[in-house]
Amino acid sequence: MLAVRWYLRFGLSFRDLEELLAERGVEVDHVTLHRWVQRFTPLLIDAARPCRHAVGRRWFVDETYVKVAGVWRYVYRAVDGHGQVIDVYVSVRRDIGAARTFFTTVIAGHGEPEEVVTDRAAALASVIEELLPQALHNTVKYANNRVECDHGRLKARLRPMRGLKTDRTATMIITGHAFIQNLLRGHYELGVDARASRLRCAAAFDELALMI
Repeated sequence: MLAVRWYLRFGLSFRDLEELLAERGVEVDHVTLHRWVQRFTPLLIDAARPCRHAVGRRWFVDETYVKVAGVWRYVYRAVDGHGQVIDVYVSVRRDIGAARTFFTTVIAGHGEPEEVVTDRAAALASVIEELLPQALHNTVKYANNRVECDHGRLKARLRPMRGLKTDRTATMIITGHAFIQNLLRGHYELGVDARASRLRCAAAFDELALMI
């Protein structure tokens, strides 16, 4: 749990993490650490789901991009008005099909919003009109700055890594990043009894360790 928490929380590569653990007398190969993150991140997210706060009714949606094995992939992300990352989706394409898959998943998990804020991307507009005809679609300039600024936190996390090698790894890391950001921002009823806010993440992982 410590290794997984440190990797998701801080801007570390697996080799960085290997060295930090070695200094504490724990000899673990970086490949094993990679497998731990792949294995336990989805278990932690599933265990935390009942403790997650409901998302707001105003959604900010945008796509950014990352490289996977040297090829661009598109990352659809939605953030609510409280700063909670609602969901993420890594796609080979940036088109109506990808936008529809993303919105269908988010709606199934969180219901329908009252308002969706996006840029003026035609694919997003088409899918919102199709799937959310009752929602207000806001495309006012700069209105979507909340999610666009939030992309920067994801990019900062990916920067220390030595590149994403597979779509599966990209999805896992980006999903794990969203989870840890929501945890740090207080969108889970986890770690609430921690002595200080900076210890909340560690306390939450201690609670989750008992659930999985």
